[in-house]
Amino acid sequence: MKKKKSLSLFDQHHRLEKIEKQKDPLIKLNAMINWEDFRPLLESAFPVVDPKVGGRPPFDRVMMFKVLILQRLFNLSDDQTEFQILDRMSFMRFLGLNLEDVVPDSKTVWAFKEQLNKKDIFNQVFDQFFRKLYQRGLIVHQGVIVDASFVEAPRQHPPKEEDKAENPNHQRQKDTDADWTKKGNVSYFGYKNHVKIDQKSKLITNFQTTPASEHDSNVLLELLTEDDKGQELWADSAYHGQEREAVLIERGIKPRIQNRSVRHRQLTEEDKARNRAYASIRCRVEHIFGFMRNSLKVYRLRCKGIVRITGQIALNNLIYNLFRGIHLSKLKLAETI
Repeated sequence: MKKKKSLSLFDQHHRLEKIEKQKDPLIKLNAMINWEDFRPLLESAFPVVDPKVGGRPPFDRVMMFKVLILQRLFNLSDDQTEFQILDRMSFMRFLGLNLEDVVPDSKTVWAFKEQLNKKDIFNQVFDQFFRKLYQRGLIVHQGVIVDASFVEAPRQHPPKEEDKAENPNHQRQKDTDADWTKKGNVSYFGYKNHVKIDQKSKLITNFQTTPASEHDSNVLLELLTEDDKGQELWADSAYHGQEREAVLIERGIKPRIQNRSVRHRQLTEEDKARNRAYASIRCRVEHIFGFMRNSLKVYRLRCKGIVRITGQIALNNLIYNLFRGIHLSKLKLAETI
């Protein structure tokens, strides 16, 4: 057995250096993102407290927001978030905490997240960062792509009559905003994240959250803005429809939507060739959903209710844009965004 050395003053520093060599993604975030830009919005969600009143001062709002970034990035519960911050040096460095500092407990994390949900801060932070990406010239405006992905909620079944009698509060534990839908032969219960992305940069420019039963095409016009005028819009066959495409043309948008076969009309060879050509561009949106499924595990969230789900989806979309923005900024040799 190798002999243990005695504890020295720089052991923590050396351990962090080793973690850095393992390409810790949190280092990129701290190096490239100016977190202080978010402070005014975060502070606006909380009442101003007179320091003369006394009591424990609140945790720094920006640091708490970064805690939520960690929670979504590593798919942690509130209890696991507290534990992992206590346990992992890389988390502490990301948050600017030292061993002697107090770590927010799970209830504090939950309360902070709830307050941001009530004030719709997650959506506002997403919009603020999008405007910054726009100002930096990272939104190219050479076409848009729209699509939707499922975000599942814990599956629920109606309680039996005897259970209702024993537990009258049973319904309060249900997610009454979520809904069932079926795609192919697979049933889903939960919500949908409808996104619009900039075709060239693959940045999310707008999104909507709905129950899973909402058809993709019903949200299309809500995703579009005046900035989309004159651009090509790429989408799969779920968005196909003559009336819908007529509205797009009226708005100055060029529809590039894949055709689908109907009962009395099968696709021609020309239709199939066009679909393949459109799919080669439309598929760029799948890279985003792949990141969210594999890195953020957003196919299933831990909260219930459309307000909380919308906040978490907004945070997921923001985290994707943070990492994508960092990648694009490096290509442009920018220091921070």
